[in-house]
Amino acid sequence: MFGHLLLMASLFVLACVAFWESREVWSYVLVGVAALALAFSLPTLQFRSDPLALPGGLIWVCAMGALLLNHHSTRTQVAQMRNVIQALEKGSAELAQARDADGIIRAGIQTLEKLDAAPNLAFVAFRRGTPHILGARGAFQSYLEQPILPSEDDSRSVQADHWVAEEALSLIPRAERVHFLNIPVIGHAGQQIGFLLLARRVMPGTKVSDFEPETKGVVAAFARLFGSALGQWQAIRELRDANDLTLRSLGAALEHRDDETGGHTIRVVELSVQLARRLGWKEDRIKALQWGAYLHDLGKLAIPDAILYKPGNLTPDERRIIQQHTTVGYDMLQDLHFLPAETLDLVRYHHERWDGKGYPSRLSGQDIPSTARIFSIVDVYDALISSRPYKEAWTRERALAEIRVQAGRQFDPQFVDAFLNMMLEKDDAKLVL
Repeated sequence: MFGHLLLMASLFVLACVAFWESREVWSYVLVGVAALALAFSLPTLQFRSDPLALPGGLIWVCAMGALLLNHHSTRTQVAQMRNVIQALEKGSAELAQARDADGIIRAGIQTLEKLDAAPNLAFVAFRRGTPHILGARGAFQSYLEQPILPSEDDSRSVQADHWVAEEALSLIPRAERVHFLNIPVIGHAGQQIGFLLLARRVMPGTKVSDFEPETKGVVAAFARLFGSALGQWQAIRELRDANDLTLRSLGAALEHRDDETGGHTIRVVELSVQLARRLGWKEDRIKALQWGAYLHDLGKLAIPDAILYKPGNLTPDERRIIQQHTTVGYDMLQDLHFLPAETLDLVRYHHERWDGKGYPSRLSGQDIPSTARIFSIVDVYDALISSRPYKEAWTRERALAEIRVQAGRQFDPQFVDAFLNMMLEKDDAKLVL
């Protein structure tokens, strides 16, 4: 009789293993019940008198082993899933914090590495019409930033992704690419930006010929997240490029009205950007400076030609009118919401002086926005070396000497030092050439 009960209990435990293998609570309950049942039954167990006791006991032992193995497998799967979730959460935050495409690619490759899908990773995308490895780990690391070109004896086009992937895979040893995975990265409006390439050796103790479906699903999900971040940045860059072209064109139109010799806007933009880079400014701040340089004289559209082109000295009233171009230009730009505050600051305050005697607000020292302080040096320098209706062009040496004299008076002395050193290096470079 007992053998029947033991056999039924063991079969019940095996059934529970099959139906509830992912529920750890059931595992603990079943192990506990089965252990108690065996403990109470052992004293009365008669293997010889009950022929079903022995097979029931063997099945019970197998069921306990299956439960323990299932418990270990479940814990391993839970740990792997937790690692995937944590990697994706952290990767999503890092992608959102990245400030440019290079930062997004670095964050993406780091996240993909943490997913532990393969040791050899590459992100491949086109740069100036040629595919490049823009992000890499493992065996691909040696080829980071390098173009992918077809073999000398290969006439196939590298414009197709599968050919590019094959050429990229051929760069690493064959043993490192026994199994590989190619996942497209889709960006804004469904446009393919590039693809992720994963490669690995034969997994120890397995004969698996491909990546597991779960791994493919995780990598594909990450590729969508990665593509979304890159696509958003690409859309922002395209918008900025369009804005930049618009402002550059507007600056050129303004120049034709106020600069008979031409080239003033281009020169002050280039010199301002060079000086800002020398001072270690970040690119976003430099872009704001550049846009302000394009637009700095926008308010002169409201200045009568009789005043703007007057060959002689201005009267006090005429000077007050022409000084209004800073605030007029600032007001005209208020509806362009994409312009950063630093751009508007430059337009409004680029005629302020370090000693507080400028206009329109008589700001002094560090109270003058930094974009305006940089640009005022460059703007005055270019005005000095250019011919105007009311003055002849100064020599370069005389203009630089005047800038030096005005350090601490009209201009920020630190910015003047950087500007003069930059111009001196330009002279040295010309002598070398």
